[in-house]
Amino acid sequence: MNSSFFAGLSLLFLSSYVYGQDSTRIEHSTKKSPVKIFMEWGVSGSTASRTPFWLRSNQYGIFPNSSPFLQARAGISANYGFRPATPVKSDSGKFKSASWGYGLELVGNVAAKSTFLVPEAYVKGKIWGLEFVAGRRRETVGLADSTSLGSGSYIWSGNALPMPKIQISLADYTPVGFTKGVISFRGMFAHGWFGNKGPVTHSYLHQKALYARLGKPNWKVRLYAGFNHQVQWAGRSDQIVGYKLIKNGRFPSGFKNYINAVTGISLAAKGDNIDTTEYSKNDRGNRLGNHLGTIDIGFDIQARSYTLLFYRQNIYDDGSLYYLTNIADGLNGIRFQNTKPASGNWRIQTVVAEFLFTKSQGGSSFGDRDKDRGADNYFNHGQYIDGWSYQGRTIGTPFITPAIDTDPELPRYYSSQLLAFTNNNRVRVMHFGVSGSFRQRYVFELKCSLSHNYGTYFAPFDGRVRQFSSLATVHLPVSIWNGMQAAVSVATDQGKLYKNSTGLYLSLRKNW
Repeated sequence: MNSSFFAGLSLLFLSSYVYGQDSTRIEHSTKKSPVKIFMEWGVSGSTASRTPFWLRSNQYGIFPNSSPFLQARAGISANYGFRPATPVKSDSGKFKSASWGYGLELVGNVAAKSTFLVPEAYVKGKIWGLEFVAGRRRETVGLADSTSLGSGSYIWSGNALPMPKIQISLADYTPVGFTKGVISFRGMFAHGWFGNKGPVTHSYLHQKALYARLGKPNWKVRLYAGFNHQVQWAGRSDQIVGYKLIKNGRFPSGFKNYINAVTGISLAAKGDNIDTTEYSKNDRGNRLGNHLGTIDIGFDIQARSYTLLFYRQNIYDDGSLYYLTNIADGLNGIRFQNTKPASGNWRIQTVVAEFLFTKSQGGSSFGDRDKDRGADNYFNHGQYIDGWSYQGRTIGTPFITPAIDTDPELPRYYSSQLLAFTNNNRVRVMHFGVSGSFRQRYVFELKCSLSHNYGTYFAPFDGRVRQFSSLATVHLPVSIWNGMQAAVSVATDQGKLYKNSTGLYLSLRKNW
């Protein structure tokens, strides 16, 4: 998209975002103590050496790709419930509510490659409606279904291990005073670290977003609209070489380049007034870093016995959306939630249906003419060969697949003489999820996806590659150790994108 678009959006410092947090992690407790503790033990096996797609996807990177495995998890969290010893006083002399919380989760996996992970380690504080967070925290970004039933928000789905960040946000929709609650906003502004693994190391994340709601909380119909902006910038590499891509093994960093990343201003606009010893040819003709995100719209309906949410995420990864050449691409969804009091034997709680389409990408060619603003190559990048990933996992939708996860006989795409992150970013996906309960004791979830995969414009698959993946889970109470929760999950992959496989995951969980 053009630089004036990004510059205008970036003036909104406290931009807001619609995000979901793992429902098993954060709850508003009715108990006196805000502290929650859990322990979980699990075992998994499958008919192939790879863990099936829906057993490992959108799980914040904690489940191994290889099967079988054993897993142990433990965590402690405190939602807002701790108050400072001395109340915080505002300029008007009134005392304002301030509170803080924290979270820590540890995961150990015993598999072909055993791992120890820390998916959550954060502290947070809230005052005057502003939330401050430092560390790793589970979250998704974008206007979409935030339960475990959806396919995941396109840009930040919860598929990868949470990234360490510092963040300021309006965590809840905050009304604009003079509108009497008719217009409200929520949002965030963050800085993160990608880490020191991969072809590019020590790069940074800039992240911001803005979402608005039109309608009071009790209105039957409310409208939503907003955007999110992600930037991968700075870092160094000893594997990417050439003056066109990198200078002295480093990508530009420092405060002035942070401003370039935040605003999205094109360096090409500076013409000859640019330091050629710092900026590569690629940087000088483009924006600094890897810019991507979505522009979202939606509305919800609050009826007496149910709610409906409709949403659409439009993708930008280059200039195509500005010229509307990739307008066909995006995530479309509808979610139904049952708000009737529980009764009877069977109950359907939530139903989600989604359609993801990324085949267009503005066409197969990129040039100076408006109609040639295509070949967006979603989640790949010519300089950041790691692509839109963290710790080897896709940060966004899991249907744009890491090349190493697909069938080795499928074509591979190479960029800068290195294997590109994904060899499959042109997809058509139909996804369905449903959850409910039986006799208010047994909770079930089912989700299934049918995808048609076409590879990339640069290395297309030989025709359409079909893939079906599903997951069925049942949660049931167990009368041991003063009450525990057991879960049984069965997942299957059938198609040509992954190896055919059926897997089983069994777990026991204790909450305090």
